[in-house]
Amino acid sequence: MNKIKLATLYCAFALTGCVGVDSNPLDSKSANEPQLNQAGWIQLFNGKDLSGWTPKFKGHPAGVNYKNTFKVENGLLKVDYSEYDKFNGEFGHLFWKQKLSHYRIRAEYRFVGKQLAGAPGWGFRNNGIMIFSEPPDTMELDQDFPASIEVQMLGGGGPGDQNNGSFCTPHTRAVFNGQLTTTHRTSAKPKVYMGDDWVTIEVEVRGGKLIKHILDGETVISYSQPQLDPRDPHSRQLMVKGFPQMLESGYIAIQAETHPTEFRRIEILPLDESL
Repeated sequence: MNKIKLATLYCAFALTGCVGVDSNPLDSKSANEPQLNQAGWIQLFNGKDLSGWTPKFKGHPAGVNYKNTFKVENGLLKVDYSEYDKFNGEFGHLFWKQKLSHYRIRAEYRFVGKQLAGAPGWGFRNNGIMIFSEPPDTMELDQDFPASIEVQMLGGGGPGDQNNGSFCTPHTRAVFNGQLTTTHRTSAKPKVYMGDDWVTIEVEVRGGKLIKHILDGETVISYSQPQLDPRDPHSRQLMVKGFPQMLESGYIAIQAETHPTEFRRIEILPLDESL
């Protein structure tokens, strides 16, 4: 990649948080900007607070961190349910402030403790990273999940297929093995992680041309052409508002899907759009 172009890209991200797309900040005035590390990865989580991130929970407007579910303690970003008695449908998402298009995202996470009482069985040791997402302010008040692609983070011991790195399509669909997906979930190669050890998951996104989920250096699934599903009422509303059906960029979000989860690193590596 041309060194001048790469330097310009990193400088632009440091100023706006944007990777390879037009700037469209959720919070362009954050006092704590992303930090570039020696390997070129840009840290999105500052280890201190939720600067640059916006929560959205079902039943609550964007910006309300319901029951302090997302919190920072001891340098960790936590999905924490200590203030809940039981689950009443409050699925949550924590959105990074900028749209992204060509990048790698890498997260180090682990599941801890017990699943929240009253939560659905499929939420056991289940969380995710949403990519190609709509922003939080276009979600409906009682919407469970944003229109997006979910990169599943799964721990073993739950019901059914716990293959880590699978993908789901809330309000969307994608092309997998040459065919448009017709089911909500598409399973990755078998990689099941037991226990509470830290796991590193990476996703390579090259616009809508190619998306790869990577675990332990191995691509466990790849697909392309993420798109809003015109059969879905919410997606139709988004398209009426001017959202393109074919998704080339979007926001990322961390889920709160009823099982306590800790993150010690969330970082982005910008990629050359011409490759």
